[in-house]
Amino acid sequence: MRTVELPVTPPFAVAEALTILTVHALPGQDAVDAATGTVRRWLRLPDDTAVPIEVRLATDRIRLVQPVGRHEGDVQRLVRRWLDLDADPAAQLRAWGHDPLLGPLAEHRPGVRVVGYLDVFECAATTVLGQQVSVAAGRTFTTRLLDRCGQALPSGGRIFPTAPAVAAVPVDELRAALGVTGARARTLSSLAAAVAHGLVLDPDGDLTATRRELLALPGIGPWTLDLIAMRGLADRDAFPAGDLVVRRAMGVPDERAARTVAARWSPHRAAAAFQLWAHALAQRAGGSAAVAPDGTARSD
Repeated sequence: MRTVELPVTPPFAVAEALTILTVHALPGQDAVDAATGTVRRWLRLPDDTAVPIEVRLATDRIRLVQPVGRHEGDVQRLVRRWLDLDADPAAQLRAWGHDPLLGPLAEHRPGVRVVGYLDVFECAATTVLGQQVSVAAGRTFTTRLLDRCGQALPSGGRIFPTAPAVAAVPVDELRAALGVTGARARTLSSLAAAVAHGLVLDPDGDLTATRRELLALPGIGPWTLDLIAMRGLADRDAFPAGDLVVRRAMGVPDERAARTVAARWSPHRAAAAFQLWAHALAQRAGGSAAVAPDGTARSD
C-alpha cells in the first residue's frame, strides 16, 4: 500500500462530508471513523478487480492509502471526483457573496463539498432505492441489495454489484429479497438492464444524452435524475428543485420557483443544494454540523 496526499483547496468541510458518508455507508463495503476522519471502503477498478482504499480527511489535506500498481492514477482520479476535491470554496463565496440566502450560509459553513459515489451505478441504484423513504430505510434496502447481488471478497467483505448482476435477478426475487414495492423493484431492474445493455453512466460522457435516457426509464423522475447527476455524474450545476427540504430552506412554494431562484447560483448549484441541506439539518439538530439529503422529503 502507498500513501499519497491529494491536493485540495481549503477549507474542506470534514464534519459535513463524514456525516453523509456515514449515513450511506454499507456494512461490509464501507467503514467510517468520524473520530479520526478516516473512511475505508472497497473500490472496483477498470479491470473489474476490487481493492481496498482508505482516505483520511482534514480541512487542508486529503491523504489516500491505496494499492501500488498500474491503476494508481485511476484510483486518485475517482477519489478526487468522489469527494469533490477540485471545488474552489473561494470561488463559490465570490459567486454567492451578495446573495441574501446563500451568501451567509456559505460564510458560516465554507468548504461544503458535493460528496458523491465512486461507482455511478451504485449511485443510481441507491438513489432509486431511496425514493420516497427515509435515509435509514434506503440504506437498509441498499444493504440487502449488496447482500443479495454483491461480489463476495476474500476478506469476507462485499463490493457493490454490477448492473449485469442485478439485471440477472428476476423482478419478483428482487422485490422479495429487498423488501421494496413491486414498482421500485421494476425501476431498479429496468435501470440495471439498461446499463447492462449499453446505457453509459460516465461523468465524462454526454450528460444531456445520459439524462434523457435515464428519464425515459420507468420510475425515474426529475428528483432521482438530479440526484444521480449531482452525486454520480459529477454535474456540479445540477440542482434537485423537487426536493422538499431544499425548497423549504429556500422559502419557495414549488419546483418551478426553486429552479428560478437557483438559476442565480449557477454554475455551482449542486454545492448550493448541499449548503441548503446542511443548513436545514443544522437547524433541526440545534446547530450541529450535519449534512445529508432528508429522505422523508423526496419526490419524483
